[in-house]
Amino acid sequence: MAQKREVIIKDTHRGLWYEDGVLKKVLAAGRYPIPRHVDLGFYRTSRVEVALVDIRERDLTIKGQEILTADKVAIRVNLLVQFRVTDPRAALHKVENYEDRLYSDIQLAARRALASMNLEDILTNRNRLSEEILRDVKEAASGYGVEILRADVKDLIFPGNLQDVMNRVLTAERMAQAQLVEARTKAETQKLEAQTRAATQRTDAEAQAEAKRLWAQADAEARRIAMEAEQAGLRSREQSAAVYATHPVLMRLQELETLRELARSAAARLYINFDSPLKPGEEKE
Repeated sequence: MAQKREVIIKDTHRGLWYEDGVLKKVLAAGRYPIPRHVDLGFYRTSRVEVALVDIRERDLTIKGQEILTADKVAIRVNLLVQFRVTDPRAALHKVENYEDRLYSDIQLAARRALASMNLEDILTNRNRLSEEILRDVKEAASGYGVEILRADVKDLIFPGNLQDVMNRVLTAERMAQAQLVEARTKAETQKLEAQTRAATQRTDAEAQAEAKRLWAQADAEARRIAMEAEQAGLRSREQSAAVYATHPVLMRLQELETLRELARSAAARLYINFDSPLKPGEEKE
């Protein structure tokens, strides 16, 4: 008895089920029995075949492509492409070999991208080159069931004499950048020093202005207090004069008190007018 045939499909693959060369269905992961082919002349069954397609992410390396740039410099480029099959039916039916087709499409896309860029653009912006290659080939690859995940420029190889020139240019650029950084640092230091001096001068000016303001305020306050004291003294004397005018005896008592105080000092001199007061109608001789 013939052994029963079957096919086991892993999660990493998909299967295309053909009957007499006609695609009938796409198989997911699992175990599938394959019917036995019978051909008795008058009775015949279909011949079943299953083709497996890997749907995992894979890398494709394209090496040593010598291409002319827009300014006629020949460079060699190595590319790394990551892709995966998203439509197993299209991958096997639209093109003879999807990996070979992808290789060719990447080559042509790299040539078109490099031919539109000069050497300086390539050196300073390799990301642009990768992006242009990816954009160019992504739509074409989707037509045969392949998704391009990334396309990167792995290496750029230049002619020997050009490499020497580039090294000298890079050295000069590094020196220029170092000098630029030094000049910027010096300018920034001078700027900070000027700002510090200006801040110090501004602080000194503010302190002097505040001192003048406080001195003027204190002087005005002293004048005000002196004026108030003088006014208080005047009011006190006015009040005393009014009291003495109303009560002459108090004035006489004050005079006596003053005489007593003077009498205590030996150096005091006291002059008293002993002229008798004139009577009405008399004249002084």
